[in-house]
Amino acid sequence: MEGGRGGGEIDNRGGGDSYCKPYTICGRGRDERGIKASRPSARDKLPYSVKILPESAIRNCDEFQVKSKDVEKIIDWENTSPKQVEIPFKPARVLLQDFTGVPAVVDLACMRDAMNKLGGDSNKINPMVPVDLVIDHSVQVDVARSENAVQANMELEFQRNKERFAFLKWGSSAFDNMLVVPPGSGIVLQVNLEYLGRVIFNTNGILYPDSVVRTDSHTTTIDGLGVAGWDVGGIEAEAAMLGHPMSMVLPGVVGFKLLGKLRDGVNAADLVWTVTQILRKHGVVGKFVEFYGEGMSELSLADRATIANMSPEYGATMGFFPVDHVTLQYIQLTGRSDETIAMIESYLRANKMFVDYNEPQIEKVYSSYLELKLEDVEPCISGPKRPHDRIPLKEMKADWHACLDNKVGFKGFAIPKESQNKVVKFSFHGTPAELRHGDVVIAAITSCTNTSNPSVKPWIKTSLAPGSGVVTKYLQKRYGGCSGVVRKQKL
Repeated sequence: MEGGRGGGEIDNRGGGDSYCKPYTICGRGRDERGIKASRPSARDKLPYSVKILPESAIRNCDEFQVKSKDVEKIIDWENTSPKQVEIPFKPARVLLQDFTGVPAVVDLACMRDAMNKLGGDSNKINPMVPVDLVIDHSVQVDVARSENAVQANMELEFQRNKERFAFLKWGSSAFDNMLVVPPGSGIVLQVNLEYLGRVIFNTNGILYPDSVVRTDSHTTTIDGLGVAGWDVGGIEAEAAMLGHPMSMVLPGVVGFKLLGKLRDGVNAADLVWTVTQILRKHGVVGKFVEFYGEGMSELSLADRATIANMSPEYGATMGFFPVDHVTLQYIQLTGRSDETIAMIESYLRANKMFVDYNEPQIEKVYSSYLELKLEDVEPCISGPKRPHDRIPLKEMKADWHACLDNKVGFKGFAIPKESQNKVVKFSFHGTPAELRHGDVVIAAITSCTNTSNPSVKPWIKTSLAPGSGVVTKYLQKRYGGCSGVVRKQKL
């Protein structure tokens, strides 16, 4: 890791009674602790996902960028959210990938040049909040179906992007508050989940919830960790980097209750297609979706992250899973220290933001309510064009033939009956081959979906691009090395 934060160390220290330190709110000098500053009855009824908003407003309240009336609007969420009121929000950090991150770093460099020309100290130009930049959008699959594919593709990646990578490496050491994760470390979403996500920040002894915005899609994966995160535009992200609040409409929150547990043979992909279909039908654009209920304890964090990842597909700003024992187990599994975990749990419990299924649950107020019995989820796929066009696996063949017949659209190709059995013959490396309607031509496994590699024809371009190095380790353990995967799975 490269960066201006102690060589990449993420500081999450804390201990003892310092977990909820007092601080001044809106210049009034009151001794308040976290969001305990708000009215108890209103605070306890707030959805977990909304509680992050008043905490940020209270902590950043200066009667200039964030005013006390903004705090009151958020605290009175049940009454104000239907009125589409506007509020300021300052995220705890900003996350970038290399394509959208380069312009942001260029702008910072230009500001330094301008400061130099004005005779000022250019070293004062730095991000005001932590910025994490993950280089993951530059790789492409030139080499496939080969044991040296990873090495060959990475060499090409460095050759093509040498200038950009050198510039970002300079930025990692030139600017304070910036961490750059080098190429080959994994996809930004997974790096964020496994390493960058703090859950709770500790800045000079002040603890506060982690929250993040990012200039790309599917930032919402981090919502599965109980960290509020969503996608924004480049201008908004740069403004946040420079300490300016984002202006947003106070969102409604859809409460999605999960009951029971998934049947054997049903996986996270089946669940996420089902959830996506339900939420698209309900209408959640511009809203938060918060998952709750006894079924939560049966979902692994990986399953939660898969559902949260699909927020852009079902249209919500984020799909939020509050922190519970499953979250703590995951952050321990991914190498966070016992001290950090204790600090996170203590802060969240003190501020009534931790879900303990062994204790009576305070009923939250939501804008609308949905419910799903997990045992009702069945194996399915989605498509052929839209993620919410869910198809039970047992109906796949009939649905495909119907799509061939239907008029051109999301569920139709209008292929004449006489052409539906058409066969195109070709030669692949000297070997005769055939293609028909419905044949697979690209098979890729990425970290954004939970799927498996099909048995494929030799001309199909395949790729296994896991977002985490952990995947390599468990494949090595199972198959005795990634070369074993190549041989067994024909990747």
